[in-house]
Amino acid sequence: MYKRLELHNHTKESDAILEIRELLDIMIAENVAGFGLTDHNTISGHDKMKQAMADYSKEVSADEIPLQCIYGMEYTTYYGHILCLNLHEYVPWENINPHQPELLFEAASAKGALVGIAHPYAFGAPFSKGCRFEMTVTNYETVDFIEIFNNAETLSQNKKALELWESLVLQGEKLAATAGMDLHRHTSMVDKFATFIRGEVAGNVSSELEDAIYKQKTWVSKGIILETTVDESGEFLTFNLVETEKTSTFDTSCNDMSSEYIVVLKTEKGTHELSSLEKFPIENLAGAQYVIPKLYSQTTEVENLVCVSPVVMVEK
Repeated sequence: MYKRLELHNHTKESDAILEIRELLDIMIAENVAGFGLTDHNTISGHDKMKQAMADYSKEVSADEIPLQCIYGMEYTTYYGHILCLNLHEYVPWENINPHQPELLFEAASAKGALVGIAHPYAFGAPFSKGCRFEMTVTNYETVDFIEIFNNAETLSQNKKALELWESLVLQGEKLAATAGMDLHRHTSMVDKFATFIRGEVAGNVSSELEDAIYKQKTWVSKGIILETTVDESGEFLTFNLVETEKTSTFDTSCNDMSSEYIVVLKTEKGTHELSSLEKFPIENLAGAQYVIPKLYSQTTEVENLVCVSPVVMVEK
């Protein structure tokens, strides 16, 4: 099954207006499988959220509630924000070096955290000092993911983040893609991007997320999943659309695509646009090794982007 995750959220423990329980109630109402608690430079809300979830389970008389919290933190520096998931222990960062951020990345990873770059093209100075990622990364092996869609940012900023991730993975970097609401107050999530992963009904979401990030098996979607696989012959790419429960204004019943959807295959050799879900000959990729499948509605403008799928590796 596919699990919807909302990975980037804040509370009054840092700079949001949401109480811990308010954030939990929002995620319950949204019917998510997992949500991040990623306050700025603090993990003070972790124990409070654990208590809130325990209280909620008593209220509904259930041993297990249908959603799980992914504990983390957003390192908020003058040179950019670093989103850490599955971070359960505060890792000092005060001596961060913008020319060698790998030192912090590695320190957080050593504590079991997934390390990502948040909203890399957010407005920086003089509007929002430190929000734009301006550190020099020389070793992307120390980074696990890039937040390619931050729903609090503009389309132009997110388009640049998407293009950054695309350029890196098409060079062979092992980076997953994520999305986040960057929630600070109760905001509509209709037609906003979320992160989706595969998991089991009773699976541990934090462990499943870790596996998905490490294997680059994350979908960034507004509610429809585009599955892309290499068929058994190794000669064709095949496609399938999967509906999710996420609220969307897109037609999620249109699996034959008709005139509603366009699939774009971006490779290091070029781009291909497909107007149907028919299998696509791999030989037409002109020797490309990496394929990024994307699903659009009506046109291929970024505002009509519906889903960014995991990178597909094609054997040469």
